[in-house]
Amino acid sequence: MPDRSAVAYFGAGPAPLPTEVLLKGAEAFVNFQNTGLSLVEISHRSQTANQILTDTKAALTTLLEIPDTHEILFMHGGGSGQFSAVVLNMVAVWVEKRRREAEKDIGGDPQRIIERVRKELRDTLSLDYLVTGSWSLKASQEAANLLEPLGSNFVNVALDSRKTSSAGKFDNIPPEDTWNLTPPRTKGGKSSAFVYYCDNETVDGVEFPCFPECLHQRPEDPSDEIPVIADMSSNFLSRRVDVSKHAVIFGGAQKNIGITDVTLVIVRKDLLSTQPSSSFLHSVGVWSPPTILSWPIVAKNNSLYNTMPIFSIWIAGEVMRGLLDTHKHRQLAGQEELANMKAKEIYDVLDRYPDVYQIVPTRPVRSRMNICFRVRGGDAAHEKAFLEGAEAQLLQGLKGHRSVGGIRISNYNAVDLARVRRLTAYLETFARDNRP
Repeated sequence: MPDRSAVAYFGAGPAPLPTEVLLKGAEAFVNFQNTGLSLVEISHRSQTANQILTDTKAALTTLLEIPDTHEILFMHGGGSGQFSAVVLNMVAVWVEKRRREAEKDIGGDPQRIIERVRKELRDTLSLDYLVTGSWSLKASQEAANLLEPLGSNFVNVALDSRKTSSAGKFDNIPPEDTWNLTPPRTKGGKSSAFVYYCDNETVDGVEFPCFPECLHQRPEDPSDEIPVIADMSSNFLSRRVDVSKHAVIFGGAQKNIGITDVTLVIVRKDLLSTQPSSSFLHSVGVWSPPTILSWPIVAKNNSLYNTMPIFSIWIAGEVMRGLLDTHKHRQLAGQEELANMKAKEIYDVLDRYPDVYQIVPTRPVRSRMNICFRVRGGDAAHEKAFLEGAEAQLLQGLKGHRSVGGIRISNYNAVDLARVRRLTAYLETFARDNRP
């Protein structure tokens, strides 16, 4: 049986964790801080649990420099659960804004307000999605499914990068001036309830190189603001992020943050108070968010409306505090530099042998976290040999996602430089031995 130090794991998720965090976790799992209780046994409403939430929020706030305008939530359901939560909560925000406008224009006639908002909803509701890979595609499909009972297609796919790919794949992000975003009302448009993007596509290896400039809004009329929603599940805490440019950021923990069964949501506080009553939502034909997915309810209860996985939140906090200890005052700038260095060393080897390795995404949008490529044009025998050779050297978790095949190197934060260099040495050897 190999020692943990001998294995280099590059799986896409659940991902590797720092060994020191696992050792602390093993101790906490049996006897947390000499209480005689496991951390999985203590009450989620205990002082200990509340302190864990407070400490984890503090660490995340420091790392991401989260402004006071935003709240941190811990939720269930992973990123996929937030596909639904985003639609249900943000459509509720959109409805409340229209309700307030109607009330201002009409006065206190409830029925006329309902009729006006119902008509505006059916005529003008739009949700913008930037579809650059498998996960943003799934998110847009979930939105369409949730809103289908209203009788119209309210989802605007502002870009589908398969349409600008010579291979019909998710391998690029087209120029911003080609995106078909819903125009604001002051320019004769509908004004979208939000625009949604996935910052890093785990399956396809596509990452936005930076925040899209066209989403950096400075509207003269606040009603023209289109809230920006980002799924950062697989590149969370790997680089600096301007949280203030986002209405909502979310991410499943099992990539760069911790273990499964906890989802982090960073939501702008004004959205939590811009919510109509459930009865008003129902009167205009919209479902209210289920309690378990309602951001305002989760926030009001300090993420403890129901039993949260305190152990998982503690693990996430330990990972965050480890990053702070490692990079000190540089915080995520230090981790970003390291992530870029590791990714560059891998891509440099792959680019050196183009007759053996074919990188899937175009160069400007290559992911630093999930490096996807084919071996000898996707030849099954060569890709099998590559994976078998890697396994023999305890380089594990390299098989591509089942939907696209190929090879995928997941370069998450806990994958250290030494393990990356073991992998690049293997890439060199395999390429030299398998040239056409």
